[in-house]
Amino acid sequence: MSSERWTAAALPDLSGRTVVVTGASSGLGAVTARELARSGAKVVLAVRDVAKGQAVAATVTGETEVRRLDLGSLASVREFADAWTGDLDILINNAGIMQAPEGRTVDGFELHIGTNHLGPFALTTLLLPHITDRVVTVSSGLHAAGHLDLADLNWDSRPYNSMQAYRDSKLANLLFTFELQRHLEAAGSNIRALAVHPGVARTNLVSHVGGVQGAIYKGLGRIFMLSPDHGALPTLYAATQDIVGGSYVGPNGFAHVRGYPEIERAAPAAYDDELARGLWDLSARLTNPDTTATPVRVPSSGTPTVAGLSR
Repeated sequence: MSSERWTAAALPDLSGRTVVVTGASSGLGAVTARELARSGAKVVLAVRDVAKGQAVAATVTGETEVRRLDLGSLASVREFADAWTGDLDILINNAGIMQAPEGRTVDGFELHIGTNHLGPFALTTLLLPHITDRVVTVSSGLHAAGHLDLADLNWDSRPYNSMQAYRDSKLANLLFTFELQRHLEAAGSNIRALAVHPGVARTNLVSHVGGVQGAIYKGLGRIFMLSPDHGALPTLYAATQDIVGGSYVGPNGFAHVRGYPEIERAAPAAYDDELARGLWDLSARLTNPDTTATPVRVPSSGTPTVAGLSR
């Protein structure tokens, strides 16, 4: 399904809507926050560096709020979720890292899987009782080369490869999105879980990469990569358009690296239901060791929650 040449100029009036955008202090997240606020939404910029978030918010036309959130810390994720009151229409899991040097989060997780998947998993499930419309998670076309190993999620046994760790975490984003959609449908919820990828966009994701590889990234970025404004279009499309839950949105051009938003198919591994269930259960145990039950359920209030996950 193609949207032809959909742009941010076609965003609807979002007055009265509340949106959280993680990683909104730069790149795609900053553009996403700017455009949603311009269209009338109240946008909460959820960022590790509050000063950087405030600098971005100062350039935005519309209602914004900056809150601290470090997806590499489950304590920070829980603090953010505990502080939330009222409805949250849209959660956009945008923040992420790429090709970071080998390391661990404060909770002991490999950096990519911890920051790109386990943090957003915990954030989404903890905020789910407040969410009224949809969850949008930013993946990558590189998920197609992911080979997620649930027996060694933290790379304890394998020789470490930062690019493969990134690819695996982006596959995890899709497996989580599609499994969340299945849970929501089974619970009778109208909330939608959606995934996107930006194509190849110029961001600061690889600003830390040096040497020949870094020079290649910078050279290609100037010539071939999309601007952040263009790279944010799939996220904006998924966040605001009437598309079915479980959709995957990316650019419609050659090899899906450029172009305008369209609904497309992810790589076959992203639709592995057994792997998705295993990842969901493992993620729930890792983010809350006391968790034994993880299905989404709809209590008498009609608000979906995740059984077993607590703050």
